[in-house]
Parts: sequence; C-alpha cells; structure tokens
Amino acid sequence: MRGFPPIVPYGADQTIYLVLEAGPDAIVKVERTDFETIIADLLSGQFRDPIEVVAFNTLEHWSEDLSRDVAREIQCRCDIEGHKVPDYLEDFVGSRVG
Repeated sequence: MRGFPPIVPYGADQTIYLVLEAGPDAIVKVERTDFETIIADLLSGQFRDPIEVVAFNTLEHWSEDLSRDVAREIQCRCDIEGHKVPDYLEDFVGSRVG
C-alpha cells in the first residue's frame, strides 16, 4: 500500500502525543516527546486552537485522552506565575477545568 510512512517506527517503545487543532486548515501535529514538552509548546503558542491531546503507545497497546490533565497543568502554571491563561487556550482549558 502506498501512502504515508508510519508515524511510529517499527518496534518503537515510546509514547506519542497528538495535539488536535480546530479550524479549516488545521493539521494533526505529532510530537514524539514528553508531557512537559507538550505543555511548553501549548503555552508558547505553537498550537493556536487545540481541541484534544491524546497519548498512545503502540508497543504497549494503550491510548489515553490527556486533554483534562493538560488543561489542569496549564491552569496551574498560569496560576503559579500570576498570569491569565492565554486567549488562544481559554476555550481548551475552560471546557476541561471549568
């Protein structure tokens, strides 16, 4: 079958994070990093309209919606720093932390 190469290398035992964004020209962005990097990328504006964050590990056969955990962490960091949640993350955080 022709098409795109797999996003997970064969036999790779690593957690993959997907950040899904809204919008007509939004694309799914795949990060092969850690939870901390996803939070930092969201807070730095690399994702402008996130709607969901999902983690999965194909070798261990699991997946999980981390949207609520990510939203709570963003809210917590903004509270600690004394800043409001960035405008582009308000809907994402508000709908999960509320």
